[in-house]
Formats: sequence, structure tokens, C-alpha cells
Amino acid sequence: MTSREDLIEIPVGPRQLAGTIVSPTIAMEGVLFVHGWAGNQEQYLVRAREVAALGCGCLTFDLDGHAGTAPFQTAVTREDNLQDVLAAYDLLANLPHVNNSAIGVVGSSYGGYLAALLSSLRPLQWLALRAPALYKDENWDMPKSQLNREELVSYRRSTISSQHNRALKACSVFQGDVLLVESEHDTIVPSSVTANYRTAYQSTRSLTFRMIERADHAISGESWQQAYTALLTNWTKDLILAARKAAIQP
Repeated sequence: MTSREDLIEIPVGPRQLAGTIVSPTIAMEGVLFVHGWAGNQEQYLVRAREVAALGCGCLTFDLDGHAGTAPFQTAVTREDNLQDVLAAYDLLANLPHVNNSAIGVVGSSYGGYLAALLSSLRPLQWLALRAPALYKDENWDMPKSQLNREELVSYRRSTISSQHNRALKACSVFQGDVLLVESEHDTIVPSSVTANYRTAYQSTRSLTFRMIERADHAISGESWQQAYTALLTNWTKDLILAARKAAIQP
């Protein structure tokens, strides 16, 4: 591993001590966390801290129409929120300590859907999707809160080809590593949606599928939360350590 050296002076009362800071020049991996609809970044801070402890730069944020901007939620479109995710990704990728060729995204529900779309618009190495939602391509610029709920429920219970859905099409050409997590008793994003995502991922470097037994969509139980955090952290750790090992081998 290469390193850089910076000469410094350490003040000790009236005296100055000469010193040298030696630090690695290899930038750390970056991980972007995208919360679900009606959620907020607080839901991912614990997991972001766990991943950051591996030596990664992590970014959580609130989508427009959420948290401090919740009063405007009824007017927010999917295009608005996709632009939010793009802006957050670009900020993370441009941080001086982040390796912009080693960025992953973690998304849940609506955030998983947005993360899938992002994978076709920005370079990503890893995608961790928990109960990723799915929407029709039509009415893209309509406020999300105005989408027909009954049509959406029916759509999510059907088999959908990657050629007929923008998010699934992005999945079909993604060549990185994917973690796909399903809740056993999810009534909002049923198993048929996860099956569509699994089928779409045909070009990945690796695809890991896990089910959290007895869990609901929000993984509201503490044991389910802990299970998901451990699953995400261990999966991320394995990928990052493997990537670092490959990077330093001659």
C-alpha cells in the first residue's frame, strides 16, 4: 500500500516540534444509504456507523418530502427523488477521501427502487436492496402520493419482464455484487416483487438472496432489525475485504 507524507509542526508552549504525518493514499470505499417512502435517514444511521467502522465513508440523507420537508410530500415525484439520490451520490463520490470507483448503495423499499434506477446512471460496485419496491413506468412525473394504489398492488403481484420496467431493466445490466433481502410476511412488497428482481439480475458478479423469517415489511421487531443489520454488515465486510485484498496483490 502506498502512502503520502506531510511535514507538520507541533506547538508545545513557545516551542515547535517537527513532525511527519504518514497516511495511506488509497481512498476508502463509499456507501450511500437511501431510506424508504415516509422514512428518514435516522433509520439508517446505526447501520451506517457499523459499515463506517469497516473503514468506509458513509452518507445518509433525507429524500425531498421527508423529515424536514415532509409538508411537501404530496407534491414529490419519483423524478424529484431520483434527482435527490443522484445529487447525494455525486457528493459522496467527490469527497477527497472516497474512492469513486468503489461505491455501493443500500436501499430499502422505495429507496431500493431508486437505488436500482441509480445503478444505470452512475457507476456502482455493490447494491444492497431490502424489500425493494416496484412501480409502473407510466406517470413518472405524477406526484407519487397520487399513484393508483389498487393498480400498484395488482402490478406488484404479477410477473414482470425486465424489458417492461425501467428499474428491472437497470438490474438486468448491472455487473456488480447484489444483496437482496426479503421479509417473509411482507404485505407491501410481496415475494413476487423480489422474484422479479431476482430474475432480472442476470449479469451480476454475485447475487446473494436472504429472507428474514416472520418479518414484516418494516422489520418492526427488534430481532428482525438486528438480523438485517448483521446480514448487511457481514455481507459488506466480506466484499470490501476481498476488494482490498485484490487491490494490494501484485
